[in-house]
Formats: sequence, structure tokens, C-alpha cells
Amino acid sequence: MLIRKFNRIKASFAVMIGLTCLMLVWAKAVPAQKCRPLLIPGKRSIFQQVITHPGANLYASASRSAPVLEARIKPFTVYYVYERTSADDTDWLKVGLSSSCELSGWVKEDKISEWRQALTLTFTERQGRQPVLFFKDLQALDQVAGSASPSEKAIRLASQFESFQAGNTPPPEDFPILAMEPSEEAVSRTRFYLMPIFQTVELFEGVKFLELASVDPGTWQLPEESDLRTSIVFVIDTTISMKPYIDRTREAVRNIYGAIQEAGLSDKVAFGLVAFRSSTEKTPDLGYVSKVLSDLRDGRQRTEFENALAAAEEARVSSHSFNEDAFAGLKTALDKLNWAPYQSRIMLLITDAGPLRNDDPYSTTGMNEAEIADMAAAKGVRTFVLHLRTPLAERLNNINYAEAQYRALTGQSDPTIGDLYLPIDASDKKAGVQTFGRVVESVGAQMVRLVKAASTGERLQMPDQPSSGTGGVVAEAERKAAILGYAMQLEFLGRRGKVQAPQVVTSWVSDMDLVRPDTPSFKVTVLLSKNQLSDLYQRLRVILDQAQRTKRTGARDFFQGILSAAAQISRDPTQFSLKPNQNLGQLGLLGEFLDDLPYRSSIMRLTEEDWYRMSVGEQQALVDDIKSKIKRYQLYNNDVSNWLSFGSADPGDSVYRVPLSMMP
Repeated sequence: MLIRKFNRIKASFAVMIGLTCLMLVWAKAVPAQKCRPLLIPGKRSIFQQVITHPGANLYASASRSAPVLEARIKPFTVYYVYERTSADDTDWLKVGLSSSCELSGWVKEDKISEWRQALTLTFTERQGRQPVLFFKDLQALDQVAGSASPSEKAIRLASQFESFQAGNTPPPEDFPILAMEPSEEAVSRTRFYLMPIFQTVELFEGVKFLELASVDPGTWQLPEESDLRTSIVFVIDTTISMKPYIDRTREAVRNIYGAIQEAGLSDKVAFGLVAFRSSTEKTPDLGYVSKVLSDLRDGRQRTEFENALAAAEEARVSSHSFNEDAFAGLKTALDKLNWAPYQSRIMLLITDAGPLRNDDPYSTTGMNEAEIADMAAAKGVRTFVLHLRTPLAERLNNINYAEAQYRALTGQSDPTIGDLYLPIDASDKKAGVQTFGRVVESVGAQMVRLVKAASTGERLQMPDQPSSGTGGVVAEAERKAAILGYAMQLEFLGRRGKVQAPQVVTSWVSDMDLVRPDTPSFKVTVLLSKNQLSDLYQRLRVILDQAQRTKRTGARDFFQGILSAAAQISRDPTQFSLKPNQNLGQLGLLGEFLDDLPYRSSIMRLTEEDWYRMSVGEQQALVDDIKSKIKRYQLYNNDVSNWLSFGSADPGDSVYRVPLSMMP
């Protein structure tokens, strides 16, 4: 009896100690929980953020008489909002640079812009579109876009604005244009600038009007460059049947080297060489999946590069499928070659087969064409595909598959180019080899012309558009390379001149060119923080694991498995509860920061019934898309040089500009 009574007293005492500890922990946790930014109304995890205007000051308290902690904050500093109040007939915001209670001070509300969604823009390449006009207000933009001749009005306004700038006279007060993208040079893709989107309006089908700010912090350091240098990298399929094309590449390179030397540009144009085959796990005798045969070597190292080309031999055995691991070759070129000294960058993918997508168990990249294209774009590399359409590929029904993948891989925003896919008729081997060589030489000649023009101060002109589709693949290759050369020169001149994006507090723009409405003026990117990217990665892994399990077992608990796994990794497991007909977006599984993005996502809209109505092939396509994006997110995470901080010391608040096309 005494033992039982003692045990009861001991248990009660233990409970009291436990409760006391919990209360102490809770007491310490409460202030920490309170010290966090305000949430956007209706959101559970997205904090309010603002961007400061020029002239904003940081005060010690919400009062005009309070000490100024920082006068004239750097324009367009991004802050989290911790508190809002009114004082001295003014609305005030308590702000901090990070989401982890790193408080800075108070700012006046009339000196900030609310930034509800971390959407920002970058300019598309100037391959033919007109410079972007920044309008004072929506009405001014609407009047031009909705007029009978928007093209003429836009060109006239641009000319008038340039005239005002050249005469150093301010435009009249009723002039509708606040700023204009530089016309003679392009803002370099390597220069960081920020164009946050505050509001989107769609008054015309397919065209969005965007309210945004534009700022170039002016602190982005670029190397001093006076000369344009070009790199041309051959990514060659070295499997059986490719020897005649390898030999013809060698001849083409000799001809291009000759033109370089004749023009005195030996130090301005460099070549690189990467070979690829297919899985050595499946077929060990292939020797390699992909490898660098030569890093970039200019005309002064001609012998070394030609020796590397001479050493490129075709495989002696066949691979496990007609498709080869072209994506491995491209990824090796992007990852392993020294692109840094070269401002214009070209890859020529040469193959007679389609690529291994990530649905092939022997794909070594685990990525698809969209993700490889994004990798190349991030490096500023343009990829041509020279697709050799052989009789064997025709018999195996491989041509249409390969064409679809390579057109997607090389797609351009400008419809006058469309893509950089160059189909070469190789039904007759001898004729095919000669056509192939002429295509290589025509692309190389345009790159040499670009370098020569830059060295002599010549301004390239936008090539005339063809009146018809005649002229053949050689003429088409030359035209597309010339358009790229024009865009590359604008990019180089802007980079050399340190050309900035316009500095505008708020303005309205059209997302499509006002002169050519089928051509986009901007690319949309999403600023994802380290924390958000990590969260998105984990949750996509959950969906992927459950999708693969359900396909394998035939179970009908796909969504329940997702919810169960998501609850285990979530800080708030109670947010996940399965209701009839909800899709993954409504369940909040993928993060609230995706809810308001201006695009339609097949993954976000997926319901449980949708999944079970899909064919096996459709389910596999969705799984492959998720796999490929997960691989790309891993590379984003490791891309240290392109993570940006707006002043926060918290690494989790650093952001990456993820293209909208790469969102799930």
C-alpha cells in the first residue's frame, strides 16, 4: 500500500515538473512567435513584403520627430512588414530585412509599394522586338494598345522620347511615357535588375498589362570588357554511323579557322568539343556516356583542337536503344567547359537520334528538354540542333519523336526564329554529309561576322524576314544565326557600356511587343527563397513517391498517402485534410506561394479522380515531369553564385529567380 501511494505521489510530482517545464518553454516561445512578420490576409505562411521608393527614410519609431536611423534608404530595398500603425496623420510600417525578427525601423507608407507576390520580370532577347515603353498609367497604355494602329503609335512615342533624351529636355507633362528600354544596346542578362509585378490586368485576350517598378541597384559588378569573344561548342553523337559527320565537322572547323585567321581574329573565336553516347551501365563497351574531348580553344590553339577532333571516334558497339543520351552531352558541356571568357556562346548538337528523356531508366541526367533548355539559358548559351534524318531513323519511326524534343529544347521567344532546330535530309548519305557541313560553316560564319563587326565598330542590322519558307536548311541556318548575332551584339554592347534597366517607381507595360503583338517582351520569374525552394522540393518528392507507389501497387489511396506523408514533414499537420474533389492546389500541399501565380499547372489542378482516370502513359508523363523538375531544383540549390540577398543575414531569405516555366 505504501509503495503504491509513493508511486502515485512520484507520478504526480513528475507530471507537475513536466507541466512546469512546458510552461517555461511556452513562456519563452511566445515572444519568439510574436516576433514574426505580418501574414498576407487569407494566407497562413506568406508574409507581407514591401519595396521602398527613392527618398524613403528609416525612423526609430512611428513619428516624424523620431530619430532617422537611415536617411534615403537604397531605393527598392525589400522589407518584411512586422507592424502597421497610424501617427502624426501618417500611416507607418515597422519593417525588417529578414523574416527572423531582424528589425530595422519604421517607414512611411507613402514611400513604399506593396509586393504581394514575388513575381519579377526580365527582358527577352532583342531578336526583333522593339524596346519596351514604360507608361505613366494604365489609361495611357490602353489608349495606345487599343488604337487602330498601335504599332505606328508605339514607334512614334519611342522616337519622341529618344528625341527628348538626346536634347536633354524633359518631356511635356502630358507625355504618356516615363521611360524606355535602351534602343541601341540591351541590358545584359548577367546584370541584376529587379522588375517586381504589383498588378496584372488583361484587357485584350492573350495580352497582359502589368503594373511594375524597375530598378537597377547599380552595384552589380561586371568585368571590364573591350572585345567580344565567341565560343562554339560541338556536342557530337559518337555512336555507330556518325563517322562521316565527325569527319565533315573536322573539315568545317578547318574552314572556319581559316576565315578567323584571315580576318585576324584568332584570339576572338574558340571551339570546344564534347562527345556523347549512351548508358555504359547497360552497354559497358560504349566506353563513356559523355566526356569533354577539348575545352574551349581559340585559333592560337588550332592544332590542339584539330587533334581532339581527329581523336573523336565512333563507337564499335550499338547502345541499348536508337535514342542516345544527348542531354548528358549538353549537360557535360554546360557544366564542365570554361565559358567565362566568352560573351557570345553557341552549342551545336549533332546527332541522328532522339534524346533519352527521364522516362528511360538509363538516362543519366534524369531531366527532360525543358530543364536542359533552362540550364542553357541560365548560362547564356544558345543551342542549335543539327538533326540528321537518316533512313534507319525513318524505319524506326524515330524522326518525329526526335524533332518534337529538339524543337522544344531549342524554342525561342521570338516567333520569327521559332526554334534553332535544323533538320538535315540524310536519306542520301553523301548529300546529307555535304549539307550538314554547309550548315555548320554557315552558322560559324555568322559568329565570325559578329566578332569581326564588334572589333571594327560595325553595327549589325536585324536580317530581313524571308518572304517564304524557300531557301533550304542552309539558308535557314544562316538567317537564324544572323538574328542571334544581332541580339548578341546588343547584349555585348549593353554589357560593355554597363547599360542599366530604366529606374521607375511605378509604371505600366504590355507583356507583348506593341509593334509585334505575337512577340513577348518579358520573361516571368518567381523569386523563391531558400526555405520555399526546400519546401517545394520536399513536397514534390512526396507526390512523386506516392505516385510511383500507387502505380506499382494499383492502390486507390494516392491522395491519402500524399496527405499522410505531407503531414509528417509539415510544421502544421492539421492543415491537411482530405475533402471530396479537392485538387493538390486546394489542399495547400505545394505551398501558398504558388496559389496566385498567373499560369495553369497540371500538377496543382490534379484531383484524386483525375489521377485514376489517367492512362498509364499519362500518369508516367506526370511522374516524369515531376522527376525532371526535382533534378533542376537540386541544381538551383547548388548554384551559389546566383542566390541573391536583399540585405538579410538569414540564408533562408536568400532568393533565386526561377523561371515561371520551371514551376510545378
